[in-house]
Amino acid sequence: MSAIDISSYKGVLVLGEQREGKVHSVTFELLTRGRALADALGCQLSCVLLGDQIANLEEVIHRGADKVFFVQNSALKNFLPRPYRNAICQVINEEKPEIVVAAATTTGRTVMPLVAAQINTGLTADCTELTIDPETRLLLQTRPAIGGNIMATIKTPNHRPQMATVRPKSAKPAPADPSRTGEIIIKEYDGALFITPEKFLEYIKDTTQEVSIEDADIIVSGGKGMKSAEGFKLVEELARLLGAGVGATRDVVELGWTTYPHQIGLSGKTVSPKLYIALGLSGKIQHMAGMQTSDIIVAVNKDPEAQIFKVADFGIVGDVFEVVPMLIEAIKKIKATA
Repeated sequence: MSAIDISSYKGVLVLGEQREGKVHSVTFELLTRGRALADALGCQLSCVLLGDQIANLEEVIHRGADKVFFVQNSALKNFLPRPYRNAICQVINEEKPEIVVAAATTTGRTVMPLVAAQINTGLTADCTELTIDPETRLLLQTRPAIGGNIMATIKTPNHRPQMATVRPKSAKPAPADPSRTGEIIIKEYDGALFITPEKFLEYIKDTTQEVSIEDADIIVSGGKGMKSAEGFKLVEELARLLGAGVGATRDVVELGWTTYPHQIGLSGKTVSPKLYIALGLSGKIQHMAGMQTSDIIVAVNKDPEAQIFKVADFGIVGDVFEVVPMLIEAIKKIKATA
């Protein structure tokens, strides 16, 4: 890579996402991250969104952005890697942001490496933390490494923009402030920018989960303390009664008691539900990194020294095979009377 004039790059840009013409909630999580970085640098926060029509662009301003760049074209209605790459690179080349942040979603994980290669800069993927070095003003990009056994902090001192993807649900959206004002800029480019051999066929919904753990307000999660696939069914039954998502530790998935879409932690998904119920899991740091931003954590474990109790708001020291059936029966009675 050849050296560039990094002093000409200013501001923070986040890559927003839309679903069916509406700004997706992961965008608001990114704005929380981006706002903190922009404030630390004393610069503007911008957001780029791509699509055909988007209904709630003003909410992006209300959630923290100073500017919104909406690249509008019918070819961008659904995600396709090359048209999205071309549009994002065009905005970056015009606006020259110092930092670009995207979510580590299917979209972000697919398109951001293509963008990085196109504009000759680095990319740190799947970060759990982003901060600014007060002395160098460089972006400090922290992510798990070596199977989650260490946390590595990465810098991009010689190229711009500095780019990273961050885990969804690793930051909470800021409340909407209707009094905030900003600028919405529609960017329309020549159709040749969006020509691609790719074609969107259809969206196939994940049917392996009754309730997606990424969107669930309540998650019931189980660990090796459930002892077997049969024992893990208690986790699934309690989740069904509560209308909750089913979560699991890496050990449980590797044992085949449930499938990977349910895995929570550094090597799985990051979640932030209103209520997280942890059953028979010890609370290894790799797992807790994926759920510790939950609003309320309830843990059941027979080991009073289990690490999970250090982050739990409520803890029950007891055998899950005694406690959980009692919880299930109590909930059934409440539902019956209701």
